[in-house]
Amino acid sequence: MGMPSGMELLVIALIVLLLFGGKKIPELAKGLGNGIKNFKKAVKEDDEVVDNKSEKIEGKEQTAQKSESETSTKA
Repeated sequence: MGMPSGMELLVIALIVLLLFGGKKIPELAKGLGNGIKNFKKAVKEDDEVVDNKSEKIEGKEQTAQKSESETSTKA
C-alpha cells in the first residue's frame, strides 16, 4: 500500500468535511498543532534531562578515577 493519490486525498478531505463541518476543522487543526508542539517540547526536555544525567555520571567517574590514582600514588 503506497501513498494515496490525488483523488483518494480529495475523497478523504470531503469525508472529513462532512463529518466535522467547516467550522470545526480549524479548531481540530489548531489542537493537532498544539499537540505536536507539546510533544516536541517534551521530547526536547527529556533529551536535556538525559544529557544532564550522563554528564553527572561522567563527572562522578572522572572524580573516582582521580581519587583512585591519588591513592595509588600515595601508597
